[in-house]
Amino acid sequence: MTQNNIIEKMLLLQQKLNDETNGKGWEQGYTKEGKLISFRRCIYMECAELIDSFAWKHWKSIAAPTNWDNVRIELVDIWHFILSLTLEEYKNKGIDDKVFIAEELSSVSVFNDFCKEAGEPKEDDIYGIINDIELIIHKCSGFGFDMGELLSAFFTLSMKCGLNLYNLYKAYIGKNVLNKFRQDHGYKEGKYQKIWGDKEDNEILNEILKTQLEFDAIYQELDKLYTRFKK
Repeated sequence: MTQNNIIEKMLLLQQKLNDETNGKGWEQGYTKEGKLISFRRCIYMECAELIDSFAWKHWKSIAAPTNWDNVRIELVDIWHFILSLTLEEYKNKGIDDKVFIAEELSSVSVFNDFCKEAGEPKEDDIYGIINDIELIIHKCSGFGFDMGELLSAFFTLSMKCGLNLYNLYKAYIGKNVLNKFRQDHGYKEGKYQKIWGDKEDNEILNEILKTQLEFDAIYQELDKLYTRFKK
């Protein structure tokens, strides 16, 4: 697949997930149950969770190493909401062509760098990374919102955390499956069990992704394990 094909496929998967979860017409800002949607708030709240993946607290666990796998999963969560916000913004401009939207995203500053080989994240750069996360928070919580600036900030942050377009795509596929699995098993109603045995479902997903990359295969493996651990 080309770089634009990858973006297009993620947009299509996000559209499908949002349609199933929120109902058709969610781009108007409400779910089928009438619940207000704020993807910008979703993004900055996920960013706050991402900050807590680092040993930033001066009073607690100051030497704890960073779990970079968890950092990358949190970044994928943010990416889900950025894709959703992108789809919403373009839909409200009367544009629903995913090929066109993918081309727009790929024209953003730093995208070409984001497509290069992923580097190794640096433990001694965590405060710089946290600053980049807070930049995304500011871009989503203030006035004068600019989608291109948000995308550039996200791509820059992802590169510092060891992600490029291709491994973002792989991780996105996995988390997209998990999000659908959660919804199918009562996540919205509060019935879903997020801890399986002694691990969170995100950790379980990370293990599955080491051997499975196909949507149906990942879903089936999640279903098998969830049945085993569900109380």
